Amino acid sequence: MTDQEIINKINEVLVSEFEADPTEIKPEAPLLQTMQIDSLDLVDVVVLIDKNFGIILTETDFTELKTFQTFYDLIIRKIREKETSEK
Repeated sequence: MTDQEIINKINEVLVSEFEADPTEIKPEAPLLQTMQIDSLDLVDVVVLIDKNFGIILTETDFTELKTFQTFYDLIIRKIREKETSEK
């Protein structure tokens, strides 16, 4: 998967599962405020990312998340690390 394909899939999941407005999902937009996600919803995000990408997010992964771009970067990095470890 390319980085752009990963980003597109993340956006699809967020729109589908959280009924987010796709026009508001922009790299520079604040993730939690735009998605109106609370701490309980973060559990759903963890499950959805695992289900769709096969990676596990931890509580510490969320401490630095500010924007959609930082979220994309986190997911892409974890996918690449997983791919490298599987080789």
